Amino acid sequence: MSVRKQITEVNGVYFITFTCARWLPLFEITNGYDAVYKWFDYLKEKGHYIVGYVIMPYHVHAIVAFSKTDQLINTIIGNGKRFMAYELVKRLKVMN
Repeated sequence: MSVRKQITEVNGVYFITFTCARWLPLFEITNGYDAVYKWFDYLKEKGHYIVGYVIMPYHVHAIVAFSKTDQLINTIIGNGKRFMAYELVKRLKVMN
């Protein structure tokens, strides 16, 4: 079930989950787990905290503590998902 909520706060702790298209095990197929870790590293560089996470072959659960930010939290999450999607697609193309 998809639930989208506009987050108006500039900080807070949030549970985030997202799945690959059609629940395909794309993280496993592309060995793309490191793309999630790169996004986590980016978040930490920006002053946010990864409280907990689980990366599975076809989806990710994460609890992220966002520090005060000028950028919308929804935008931060959306950009991270976009970054990971582009990386997985790139790897799939290389694999043919």
